[in-house]
Amino acid sequence: MPGMSEWAAKRFWTAAKAEAVAGGFGVRLDGRAVRTPAKAELVVPTRALAREIAAEWDAQEGVIAPATMPMTRAANAAIDRVAREREAVAALLAEYGGSDLLCYRAESPAELVARQAAAWDPLLDWAGSALSARLRTTSGVMHVDQDAGALGRLHEAVRLLDIWALTAFHDLVSLSGSLVIGFAALRDHAPADALWQVSRIDESWQHEQWGSDDEANAVAQRKECDFLNAKRFHDLSRPGAEG
Repeated sequence: MPGMSEWAAKRFWTAAKAEAVAGGFGVRLDGRAVRTPAKAELVVPTRALAREIAAEWDAQEGVIAPATMPMTRAANAAIDRVAREREAVAALLAEYGGSDLLCYRAESPAELVARQAAAWDPLLDWAGSALSARLRTTSGVMHVDQDAGALGRLHEAVRLLDIWALTAFHDLVSLSGSLVIGFAALRDHAPADALWQVSRIDESWQHEQWGSDDEANAVAQRKECDFLNAKRFHDLSRPGAEG
């Protein structure tokens, strides 16, 4: 059966189609089920997500290019890895609460300090009300201890995510360096592209002062694309999603 482990192969199917199957929605390539690298049938919770995955397969020409199939790759990760290691993944991500990007501020120059405060303080305030977890901030590189209760509530909020949301959350948090930004994205507190820019304040400042090279720009663009794809994967996996 076709699967991501066979992606060195060239396109062999005529049409990819999303179909209702036991437990959700799958993708068929000329009637044959798409399977994950671990050989599980790829079954997702919404027709919208299955259609998006089918469109990725239909867009392939010649040799299959995994890099152009972010929804398929995320679904594989959810089924093959996150579903099997859900508690471990949740615990790993919850650890970001103790070293959240938004809590560590520059000591100077004043303009950068002000820029961070203007963008990050409102997000920490939002976390305090929406997640009952107002994190503390510090200047410089010294670690700041967070309230144990706040960290516990953040951990519980992560544990409550289903495998599809947790898969998206992994990329949202690891790419931004912020548990709070990850939750703000999942809960539509602000547009995903705006949240990404908020996570890049330090890098943007450095770029303004010293410039950047093509390689650094390419890496930044790839990370932004991955962040936005993670948000889209989450949204397509929600009940009532349209796609």
